[in-house]
Amino acid sequence: MDSELAVLVASGATTLVSLMVTDSWTHARELVGRYLTRTGADPGTFDDLQDARALLLAADATERERTAREISRRYGARLRRLAEADGSDEALRALLTSLLQLSASATDSWRMVDNRISGGVQHGPVIQSGTVAGLTFHVDHVDRQ
Repeated sequence: MDSELAVLVASGATTLVSLMVTDSWTHARELVGRYLTRTGADPGTFDDLQDARALLLAADATERERTAREISRRYGARLRRLAEADGSDEALRALLTSLLQLSASATDSWRMVDNRISGGVQHGPVIQSGTVAGLTFHVDHVDRQ
């Protein structure tokens, strides 16, 4: 079980760090925070998670990989200690499953957008958007000869 636990911990920590830079972060932080505080210890966990994210986002390109490894290592150690204290990896498995689902949905939400304007000169604003629903434009048609 020790090598299996190591794989679970590494996967959970890596997935957590990858979610820190997505729109799913708030949900991921809640899941991991609840897991880490379920024994009632360390009430500052949610703030620590937010601080780790801020550190990752503030790192420049050359520091980002090192920072991600350090955060992953730190949270991996915390996840391992809790799983070992439980004597079971079931709660860790459930957490990892939830994080992987969040990661998959974050990946699925990215779409390529290719906007083109054609047909002459545009004398007004051009709006780039994702999904727009219920939008109505009222245009006065005036014949100009």
